[in-house]
Amino acid sequence: MSAAHPVYRAPVLLRQLEPRTARTTAEVIKFALWPLAVMTVLNRVFIKAVNGFITDDYKPVYNASLAFLNGRPVYTANFDTVDPHYLYPPGGTLLIAPLALIDPEKSRWCFILLNAAAILLAWYLLLRLFKYTLKSVAAPALLLAMFMSETVINTLVFTNVNGCILLAELLFLHLLLARRDLWAGAILGLSITVKPVLAPLVLIPAARGQWKVFITAIGVPVALTAIAWPLLKDPEQFFTRTLPYLMETRDYFNSAIAGNAAYYGLPDALAWGIRLTMAGLVAISLWILYRWYRDDELFFVTTSSGVLLTAMFLLPGLGQMYYSMMLFPFLMSVVLRNSVLRNWPAWLAIFGFMSYDKWLSDRWQSFGRNLEYLRITFGWSLLLIVVFCVLGDRYLAARREGRLPFGIDPVWMRTAPDSRDGAEADVASDDAGDSVAAPADRTQAQASPSSPNGSEPAEEKRISVEQ
Repeated sequence: MSAAHPVYRAPVLLRQLEPRTARTTAEVIKFALWPLAVMTVLNRVFIKAVNGFITDDYKPVYNASLAFLNGRPVYTANFDTVDPHYLYPPGGTLLIAPLALIDPEKSRWCFILLNAAAILLAWYLLLRLFKYTLKSVAAPALLLAMFMSETVINTLVFTNVNGCILLAELLFLHLLLARRDLWAGAILGLSITVKPVLAPLVLIPAARGQWKVFITAIGVPVALTAIAWPLLKDPEQFFTRTLPYLMETRDYFNSAIAGNAAYYGLPDALAWGIRLTMAGLVAISLWILYRWYRDDELFFVTTSSGVLLTAMFLLPGLGQMYYSMMLFPFLMSVVLRNSVLRNWPAWLAIFGFMSYDKWLSDRWQSFGRNLEYLRITFGWSLLLIVVFCVLGDRYLAARREGRLPFGIDPVWMRTAPDSRDGAEADVASDDAGDSVAAPADRTQAQASPSSPNGSEPAEEKRISVEQ
């Protein structure tokens, strides 16, 4: 009897070790994507990032932190070279100073891990912002897409702080939608203290009447600057030397309109004409969003943030490709029924500034070089043009049909799929019991039928392959 036990236990053990076979379309996709996503993350963090590249954004940051801790001048960069420079303001210097407490190599590894962790947390918050869970198909798909993009890869390889800025953006959006204004402003203020790339987002709480955000969004950078000022050897040099450099338009590693105009030697009048035209498109797009969509909170906040940030990269004097990481919330808005990204030109534009592909050609050198240098600028520009055209077409159609008092979304859009429709019901069969709400979930209400672009929730469908 006892001799039969091993024979009996063998098939039981084999059944336990046997991989689960997918039974639905959703499971097939998830089983395929999760290994690809996880292995891609590991490759980007532990191989490509640790290997590094000739471009090293971290070295000047570490050297500045070390100089700060040792009471030496910090703002000593030679702006005549094309090497990465230290450009953080005094408050940012105070925040990043602990990086120099250990040796440069281990410090760089820690900073890579910090940014990787920040990107992963931002990925989770992005899922929850649109009411997806870790058990949804969206989870591995989004993770794979993020770590396949140029912006994530080069942020980790160059060892830049952009991963932490992305996390700050997602925290800000969640807290803003949850009406936790002081905390939202504090997070935005911290990011501005280090790198003011998110500064245009202050217009969103202004449009929503969330004025308390400004208390901490302004107060945090001012307070940290006041604390850092007496601790720095040369704080005034940031304002007299570094800030004027930041105001200049450089003709290298610059994908803004002004940067490419300087590189290709375009007349100033032409460059300004293009910039002013694009600024006009941005202004009209923002006006339409404010006038007809501000009650649709998630769509308004994510789309407005995308328009503002894309304009921030394109129109001033400096825009770099890996800034595009801050557009992830906007790109994810494609799952909303009234998204402006549900068309092929939008994704052609996104390919231009998100793809890691290189277009330099040994056979057609001039053409390949121009295509590689201009694809980011063209991508950002085309994205803003698409947003303007989609919103403008909706407005003109609604005015022509006499629908302006009821909103500008066409009637058919009421039944279009949306990630917010029946979120809990649709995932109950696949992740029963997993229904913890994100901060934004508690405040993201459907627009009522009487409000602009409102529709009956019962008539709506959710984007999902789990049904």
